[in-house]
Amino acid sequence: MFKDATVAEINTIMEKAWKTFHVYRKFSLKQRAAFMRAIAAGLDNPPDELIPTVMRETNLPEARVRNEKTRTVFQLTSYADACERGEWLEARIDTANPERTPLPKPDIRKMLVPLGPVVVYGASNFPFAYSTAGGDTACALAAGCPVIVKAHPAHPETSDIVAKIILKAAAETGMPDGIFAHVHATSFEIGKALVMHPYTKAVGFTGSYTGGRALFDWANQRKEPIPVFSEMGSINPVFLLPGKLEQAAADIAKMYAGSITLGVGQFCTNPGLIIGIESAPLQEFITALGNEIRQIAPGTMLHPGIAKTYGEKKSTALAQEDVTTVAESATAPAANQGVPAIASASGKAFLNNPVLHQEVFGPYSLVIRCADEAELLKVTQHLEGQLTATLMATEQDMLGHDELVEAVKNICGRFILNSVPTGVEVCLAMHHGGPFPASTDSRFTSVGADGIKRFARPVAFQGWPDSLLPEELKNDNPLGIWRTVNNEVTKKSI
Repeated sequence: MFKDATVAEINTIMEKAWKTFHVYRKFSLKQRAAFMRAIAAGLDNPPDELIPTVMRETNLPEARVRNEKTRTVFQLTSYADACERGEWLEARIDTANPERTPLPKPDIRKMLVPLGPVVVYGASNFPFAYSTAGGDTACALAAGCPVIVKAHPAHPETSDIVAKIILKAAAETGMPDGIFAHVHATSFEIGKALVMHPYTKAVGFTGSYTGGRALFDWANQRKEPIPVFSEMGSINPVFLLPGKLEQAAADIAKMYAGSITLGVGQFCTNPGLIIGIESAPLQEFITALGNEIRQIAPGTMLHPGIAKTYGEKKSTALAQEDVTTVAESATAPAANQGVPAIASASGKAFLNNPVLHQEVFGPYSLVIRCADEAELLKVTQHLEGQLTATLMATEQDMLGHDELVEAVKNICGRFILNSVPTGVEVCLAMHHGGPFPASTDSRFTSVGADGIKRFARPVAFQGWPDSLLPEELKNDNPLGIWRTVNNEVTKKSI
């Protein structure tokens, strides 16, 4: 239905975006925020065909689709508010001191400025929140960057409808032509052309390790390397400490059965690895988790490709030496459905088999039975970077396992206590990212308004007269934003 863009079309789009950048970067924070709010309003009252189209293309139930749309509207409006408040600019002012000896101190002022056109790759599992009008797009627009979205081929019609909402909002709020572009492509050639184009200045991606790493590698092969913010998934380990497990093994099992199978396991925060020390309470947990999983029916996955890959990776994992299948759903699956499954292996098997470290994207989790606390720590130290890590622990557990707590903190972006990793709150304190390979830059988040900073860079202005400074750095603080002036956070004028 949709034709792939050509390289010639990409060149035209990027040239227009580059020209637009030099106009849009001068738009005020209020103007950018107004554009974002107009997109949110359009998405909040979309064309009648949007919801049915999403459901048809993704197999997601209506309640999930509507909830995700609401979340995306909130992202746009909350990031617009944050854009306007200006804290993300990190405005810093150190005023001159001509009397300082032996050398006078110059006036230096610093703030973040936009990078340039940003290419966003839509995600398959979040047709709204991480796609065309999702968090990457919102953050880039807030930072002052034009956006070029490559629609995900799993939901091209959905992406097209949302793109039209964005373009309508751009027209209504007086945005420059070229502020937003939307392309379809299934070929690596076009995906690579977008990253390699000299006018592309940053990339946002949510998806697989293979896809995210390819974009990262292309970006670093350029004459001018650019940042790629790839969120590439995670197995989100959960650590069951002895005191907590003894108190509530069955309750924890019930909680995690729901988390493992939520959305047919198609979340980057799905708990794919559960780790404990061999004991009667751990066996009680494994038995209870298996009983819960048998009762959960298979669910239709996002598209046949994901269902096929899940089936293959699950079969590979279950076929590994020393891996035991604990339980699978007792309900026979229909076409393209993911069958919930739980497996178990020893700590020694996990340490000796890299296959068991790999993500199985779907309703699957592997329970690792460590021989003792030393092996538990060793398993932890062999884990790669993760988006999340969870401790199920009492306060005494925490105090008695300080080395483990520090080791877990070292591998994750979000550290959870006595809850589940599924569910990512959109708020300023959220960090959605983690050490490689969970993401390509663990310093930045793709959820929350701090994500705006991904698409900006610092510039220091030294010795400039007040009349020529950006509004954000002028003495009288005309925007009324928070700034750090001579090491004091204030809104006061100078």
